[in-house]
Amino acid sequence: MAKAPGTSVPIAAEAHNLGDAAYAEIKSRIIDGRLAGGSAVSEAELALALGLGKAPVRAALARLAQDGLVTSVARRGWRIASVTLADILDVFRLRRQLEPMAARLATERGVDSVLLKRLDVGCKAGYTPGDAASQRVFLAANRAFHLAIAEAAGSPRLLRMLSNLLDEAERALLLGLALRDRSDEIQHEHQALIDAMAKGDAATAEEIVIEQIDEARDMVVAALMGSPSVLGAEIAPVTTATGAKRR
Repeated sequence: MAKAPGTSVPIAAEAHNLGDAAYAEIKSRIIDGRLAGGSAVSEAELALALGLGKAPVRAALARLAQDGLVTSVARRGWRIASVTLADILDVFRLRRQLEPMAARLATERGVDSVLLKRLDVGCKAGYTPGDAASQRVFLAANRAFHLAIAEAAGSPRLLRMLSNLLDEAERALLLGLALRDRSDEIQHEHQALIDAMAKGDAATAEEIVIEQIDEARDMVVAALMGSPSVLGAEIAPVTTATGAKRR
């Protein structure tokens, strides 16, 4: 098998690795808002920004299109998928169904509370509203905490589904966090959840997760609806059944 020049890595493997790297980085920039919803991008622009060739970027964009994060625009490149209020509500609706189940299953199977406390340390650092870097770090820690619970549930399919939902939720959460500091509340919620799971109280763990999700949803919706500038920049209008647009 042919090798990449100057390496012992097969060319096919190197191309695959570059494609994975491009996919991960572009996805990260979409989720955290560095690539804003509705904005147009080209393979050439992204390749230059990432320091990669067009081939891995093209492969990454094809994967992201399957994820629903970008759409192809004929003869014009690609467009970052917008987030509608309906999208946000749908994501939180699905989280409300799946995450309590994950918490219950993890509690019944026995979850490592020491691991959860260690993962929660990052969340305890909090964040500064409007500071994109601190918000990204905080949400990454929060995501790791919730995925550890999903993994402890023992269902790889459930873990994949929640991982995708948390990615989608993060786009909206970043906008909400920019307008309100909720770190203290989240720390309290995490500690209550850790305590319930450590005691083997699956019913309470489920209730706490539902409350967490409802609080996060209400915070995001209230923040977005109260900030026309944010809505205009990042959130697409919702089209009602009558065809009217609501913001």
